Amino acid sequence: VCGGGTTHKGHIQAHCQQPSRILIVDVTSASWDNTCSVLSEALENTLSLACRLTGPCRVPLLSLYVVQNQQECLLPFVQLKESFARVQACISELRSLPREGCFPQGGDGVVQAVQDGLQQFKQYSRHTVVGGSTNSSVEIIILTSQSGKEMVKHLEKKLKDVDLVSLRRIQVIEVLKRGFLEPEDVEQCMLAEEPSSNDIAILGMDIDLQTIEDNVISLEMLFKTWLHDCGSEREHLHLLLPSGGSSYATAPKTTLICLKCDLQERLLDPALLLGTADGTMKTADSNSSCQMTAWPATVLYKLQVVKALKSEGVCESVLYGLPFIIKPTSCWQLDWDELELNQHSFHALCHSLLKRKWMLLAKLDPQNTCPSWNIVVHSYYIIVPSDSATLLVKAIAVRELLMPSVFPALLAEHPESTALNSLEVEVTYNPLHLKSNLYKHLKSILYRPLHRQQAQHRDQRPERHQSKQHQSRAKATVAPLLMAPSPAQLFRPAVVKRDSSEYSFLPKEDDEFLQ
Repeated sequence: VCGGGTTHKGHIQAHCQQPSRILIVDVTSASWDNTCSVLSEALENTLSLACRLTGPCRVPLLSLYVVQNQQECLLPFVQLKESFARVQACISELRSLPREGCFPQGGDGVVQAVQDGLQQFKQYSRHTVVGGSTNSSVEIIILTSQSGKEMVKHLEKKLKDVDLVSLRRIQVIEVLKRGFLEPEDVEQCMLAEEPSSNDIAILGMDIDLQTIEDNVISLEMLFKTWLHDCGSEREHLHLLLPSGGSSYATAPKTTLICLKCDLQERLLDPALLLGTADGTMKTADSNSSCQMTAWPATVLYKLQVVKALKSEGVCESVLYGLPFIIKPTSCWQLDWDELELNQHSFHALCHSLLKRKWMLLAKLDPQNTCPSWNIVVHSYYIIVPSDSATLLVKAIAVRELLMPSVFPALLAEHPESTALNSLEVEVTYNPLHLKSNLYKHLKSILYRPLHRQQAQHRDQRPERHQSKQHQSRAKATVAPLLMAPSPAQLFRPAVVKRDSSEYSFLPKEDDEFLQ
């Protein structure tokens, strides 16, 4: 497909919008013994995904500190995609730290780690600027088992005179033992992709406070938020609806209402993680003028709603591709009043669709098409509501793509199958209960033991006698990637139904858009 609005420059911009990350781990609590293993596993799992995802790096720079009786930098800033072996060595060192709170508690070590990390980031940025493409902001994540509120107060007090120009935000994560959270909070930690607004308080200088449980899944979901597009320079999507509501009665029939939205990935595309049979990587076609993609968000899409559909009238067999979440935009370039009005209108649309049990059929306006194309090819999407302030969008088949199928009628009366009697039945499907060994596979690709690297380099040396300096460089070289299986070998779900248990309920609004 000849493509549109994404260029190499656009990819660089998407890369730069992702902040660098400084992870500060406070190991001074007596509960560190339990947190250590689950934290190490969750961090290693997420970083194996980040290193293997094709396209612009979603975690461009990473640094890790631990706070014992004083702060220690286990991992100075590294470019993540090129440094998984160093990351794995750092995590191994993290696992080997003394347990059971051997160090005195106190917030000064955390403050010193914050200051040292900011200074390190300034120095790194100053010496690695290439073509102005170095990202200019950093995000600090503090994991602690101490009181989160006390930690925030201490940070606000100690950092009030510190230069925080390059700091995007500080996130304080209070890790609680299992059983300290109420059952509904545990379920939220297990299912939610983003922290609930009930668990976060914005206190002072862009310091976020969140409490999570000390299990692998909760921490993994926390770290996976790093993989989302963090750019807020502009909105991702314009959702165009026809006017006709009571408040727009005087508007011409051709007038369109524009809701400004952001796109968010619901799932990672397996094609971005696994290679093809010949060992090469298959990348998503972000240049396509006919399909949407949420990463990198370098194109402004326009979806024009053409009609409403009854929810029970859409067959799931004609939906394809990965789903995306549509949310009201958080673009900082819009003024506050416009953001608030846009959000109110979006919520009203969500409520109206849910109340009427409707879906929306929308046509994607093409981006800049190839000059050799004489005819514009359109793609269509279905927009699905839920009992949350979000919508789900997924590609829907058109006439040219549909294959002939025969669906024999089912007999009215037939004896029941006894094969189903022994199956376990679950009320809802929870993807967190299924594992595919993908993490193990990715780690085996990204990391090879040092003796295997050394043996490989000895076999590949063209000369027997080389300088010690050259030999040391050869030993430090990261081994090439192993051959990976086809994307078809990884289960790729076709998500249609929205699970309302992971979303908050909407207040009732006027359904002015759908009248």
